[in-house]
Amino acid sequence: MKIKALSRSTAEYTRETKSDIQKLPRNIDPELHPLERAREYKRALNAAKLERMFAKPFLASLGGHIDGIYSMAKNPWDLESVVTGSGDGELRMWSLSSHETVWRAPEAHRGIVKGVCNIPGGETDRFLSVGTDKLAKVWSRSESAVASDGVTPETVATYAGKHAFSGIDHHRNRPLFATSSSLIEIWDVDRSEPITNLTWGADTINTVKMNQTEVNVLATCGTDRSIILYDLRTNSPLAKLVMTLSTNAISWNPMEAFMFATANEDHNVYTFDMRRMDHAVNVLRDHVSAVMDVDYSPTGQELVSGSYDRSVRLWDVNKGHSRDIYHAKRMQRVFCVKYTLDNNYVLSGSDDSNLRLWRARASQRMGARSNRERSAIEYADKLKDRFAYVPEVRKVLQHRNVPKGIKKASRTKQDMLQSRKRKEENMRKHDKSGKPRVPERKKAILGVTSK
Repeated sequence: MKIKALSRSTAEYTRETKSDIQKLPRNIDPELHPLERAREYKRALNAAKLERMFAKPFLASLGGHIDGIYSMAKNPWDLESVVTGSGDGELRMWSLSSHETVWRAPEAHRGIVKGVCNIPGGETDRFLSVGTDKLAKVWSRSESAVASDGVTPETVATYAGKHAFSGIDHHRNRPLFATSSSLIEIWDVDRSEPITNLTWGADTINTVKMNQTEVNVLATCGTDRSIILYDLRTNSPLAKLVMTLSTNAISWNPMEAFMFATANEDHNVYTFDMRRMDHAVNVLRDHVSAVMDVDYSPTGQELVSGSYDRSVRLWDVNKGHSRDIYHAKRMQRVFCVKYTLDNNYVLSGSDDSNLRLWRARASQRMGARSNRERSAIEYADKLKDRFAYVPEVRKVLQHRNVPKGIKKASRTKQDMLQSRKRKEENMRKHDKSGKPRVPERKKAILGVTSK
């Protein structure tokens, strides 16, 4: 005789404390739950509505500069500090936790501060700045003495160049930094003259970025619409990419050494693989004006971009359209953006002299969470992912209140793109040579040269 005995442990239905909820046995047989999909759809729709209801990304506006903010640097060894440079030559160091200025140099440069970067290592709080006054200066909050006026700090070191600088970046583990002007100059911190000059045809170079993973590679973009990669081991160029319009900024992926993103004048953000630069890995298109800056998140899976259309957009690197757009009534043209190194916040510096702090996830709240709250949030996220393609849920998740100017420009741009596509298709239809269609990821690339 076969006997089946029912058995269960007391731990399955006994509460640990009186404040715990009652544990009830649940049979997950789908035949006993015929309305499960309908219930989950309703929960997904409610979760999507709650997400948009609580989406309040703006956190703070840090004021103090009297001119626009055109450069910004974050410190990997100090998560709460950020350095900004403005159009009147002033440098400020901010505390993101207290939203206050903790250090300032009122007349750091004569003219615009074109670039700032921190010296890596964590042993010192030194950072570098360059301006249109042809000077590169080293500053330190703890080491800089104060001048006779009691306000202006003195520099730790000063390097004089022959041309107005447009950008600067420091090597990951060597005492070297690179500056961009009409050429790329590699400086040793212990010498007053550059040790190497790099150039390959560009009249003026907009910016320079060193790879923080593959540390001997640096990238530059110039006014001749080129993007050039150099190798510091041989002091020679690796490859040159020419696009239809010029590139304003470059950002290296911190997790994938060969990937980088570019902010272009044609309203798009392009991601490239330096091993195959004949086509873009992805084209991110939603801005309606020139993209001025771009930055990767610490995970390497997301991007933030700031544009001349007065908006900040956040992107998934594998998708072609932005997942969110941030804007404010008083925010003017955005010239610099950064992801904070805890992956939770976004910084933007604009023409209205304010540094703004945003949430990376518009509806996310900071602070400690109980296990029940964490489980509820994860369950809601899974439901939204599962029903993301249902029209009602998708409509709620994708809805954004966009400024009237951006919305109007977006419609005009969409009409122009459709007209251009229709013209290309008609030309191809009546062309006897039978030219193949050019992929969107290759259209903006005019040519690639390797050495």
